[in-house]
Amino acid sequence: MSRRKTERLLNLVVCLLATRRYLTAGQIRRAVPGYPDSDEAFKRMFERDKEELRELGIPLEVGADEDDEPGYRIPRQAYELPELHLTPDEAAVLALAARVWQQASLAEAASGALLKLSAAGVDTDARGQGAPLGIEPRVDADDPAFPALWKAVRDHRPVAFGYQGIGRTGASRRHLEPWGVVSRRGRWYVVGHDRDRDAVRVFRLSRIIGEVAGDGPAGTVIVPEGVDVRAIAFDWGEPPAEPRAAGVRLRRGAAQGLRRWARNIQPVDETWDAAELSFRDVDWFAPYLVRFADDVVVLDPPDLREAVIQQLKQVLA
Repeated sequence: MSRRKTERLLNLVVCLLATRRYLTAGQIRRAVPGYPDSDEAFKRMFERDKEELRELGIPLEVGADEDDEPGYRIPRQAYELPELHLTPDEAAVLALAARVWQQASLAEAASGALLKLSAAGVDTDARGQGAPLGIEPRVDADDPAFPALWKAVRDHRPVAFGYQGIGRTGASRRHLEPWGVVSRRGRWYVVGHDRDRDAVRVFRLSRIIGEVAGDGPAGTVIVPEGVDVRAIAFDWGEPPAEPRAAGVRLRRGAAQGLRRWARNIQPVDETWDAAELSFRDVDWFAPYLVRFADDVVVLDPPDLREAVIQQLKQVLA
C-alpha cells in the first residue's frame, strides 16, 4: 500500500469516527484530502476505499442523513477495543517480548504497544525490572533478509533470493513459498515450499545473499493445514557446531554480561583483564560482542576477530 493511499484511508477513518451523524459522499470528498477532482474518478476511488476498510475489519455503517441521502460513519463502540485486563504474568510476558524485539525492525511497534498498555493502566514493567529472574532475551533479528521474509510470510507472498549453502562457493537462485520464520539456537530460518525442488525446505537467513524479492502476488501462498513450522525447522536445522574458545580483553569494571560466563579472567594492566569465552557460531557471536563496543577487544580466533571488525565498520558506515 502506497504512503498516499495509507494517509487517505487514515484520514477517512478519522473523519468517519469523529462524526455522530452520517456523512454523504460529497461531504467526505470535501473533508478528506487525497481524492481526485473528477466525479467519476472520485466514485471509483471511494468505492475501493470502502471495500478496503471493510476488508481491514473496520465497521463501516451506512445510513441516511437529514435529507435522506445515503451517508457513512464508523460507530466508536464497534471500532474501539474492549478494556484490557491482563494478569501480572501476561503483562510480564508482553514486556519480555518487547525486549526481545528491541533490536529488530519491530522495535517501534513493540514500544508503541507497551506505551498504549501503560496508558490503559496495565503495569507492563517495560524496563524489565520485574521480569522473571534468570530470563534474558537474546533473540536478534538483524539478518538483512529478516524484514522482507517476515512481511512475505504475513502477506502470503512467494519470494526469490540468492542462497549460498554449506560448502558452496557461490549463491544459487531459490524460489520459495514461505510458511514461517523461526529462531533456532540463536539463528533465524525460513521454512516453506521450495518451488525449485518441489519439496519442503529450510533456509538459514544468514546464508541469504542480496535482497529478498517478491516472486508473485500476495495471498497466493497457502500454508498446509496442520503444518508445524517450528518442528520442521528444529528437525531440519544444522547440527550445533563444536564449542570454540575465544581470547578477549575486557575493560576493568565493564562488560559484566561477558564476565558472568568468562573463564580464566586475569588482570593485564590498570585498564584491561584477559579472559576466555566459549562460542559456537561466528555469525551470531560477533554481533553480540559488538554490543559491548569498546569494552571488549577480540584477540583470537582470527575469523571471529575479523567478523567483529567488519561489524564495527558497518556500524560506523
